[in-house]
Amino acid sequence: MKISVRHPSHPDAVRGYDTATLRDHFLVSSMFQPDDIVLTYSHIERFVVGGAMPVAGPLKLEAPKEIGSPNFLDRRELGAVNVGGPGRVTVDGAVYDLDTRDCLYVAMGSEDVRFESLDRRNPAKFYLNSTPAHARFETMKISIAQAKQRHLGDPSTSNERTIFQMIHPDVCKTAQLVLGMTMLKPNNMWNSMPCHTHDRRNEVYFYFDLPESARVFHFMGEPTETRHIVMANEEAVISPPWSIHCGVGTHNYTFIWAMGGDNQAFDDMDQIPLATMR
Repeated sequence: MKISVRHPSHPDAVRGYDTATLRDHFLVSSMFQPDDIVLTYSHIERFVVGGAMPVAGPLKLEAPKEIGSPNFLDRRELGAVNVGGPGRVTVDGAVYDLDTRDCLYVAMGSEDVRFESLDRRNPAKFYLNSTPAHARFETMKISIAQAKQRHLGDPSTSNERTIFQMIHPDVCKTAQLVLGMTMLKPNNMWNSMPCHTHDRRNEVYFYFDLPESARVFHFMGEPTETRHIVMANEEAVISPPWSIHCGVGTHNYTFIWAMGGDNQAFDDMDQIPLATMR
């Protein structure tokens, strides 16, 4: 297992970041490495994001020193979304098979969590998000068919999309973690426009389903001091609570959003009029 640590950045400091520094603080890449679990620990909401890619055999979720407890989920909850081939997650002996785009919520207090591929020629890729938890709820598999769907956007603004709310109060009870998947309709490239902030929650975006040559331009920063990060397939970006977050791709793509913070209200956001952005 590998883990790296990111510390919070004040917006006044981010105004002066060059491209490399911006990427060092907010971009999360190289998450899927064969037979390894790769994690990034963000001190913003103590959010952990990463990936597990089992090939030769199962991978156990261990607790590195940064977690501060004997087991990873002693005081945490976890969301895992399979974005690869067919896979399996075993939680304290209970077995959950996850096809691509299936999600598993793993409750606080779970001790033995293992990730496995069902076809090593087409290995599973488990995208992981974890937040601190104050109570134990029920471990639950959520297929994309079970998710709550919201249809937003319009072809005239190039952002017609379907939001699949998976780890969400209307679907799955959690302490604070909220997670879902957004699929853009063909020929639509913008997500989350008009953009917004939500100062009460941190958010992480994970972009996938991109061809190798394609890129997403992810916009962040204060509304009047915007910055961008050019992102490739299967990369994530940490969005601080004070930052906008939206993106446009050179090719159709899918993204997973995950949030943790003061509340779980999906619509708790402060819209930013486009005319005020700089």
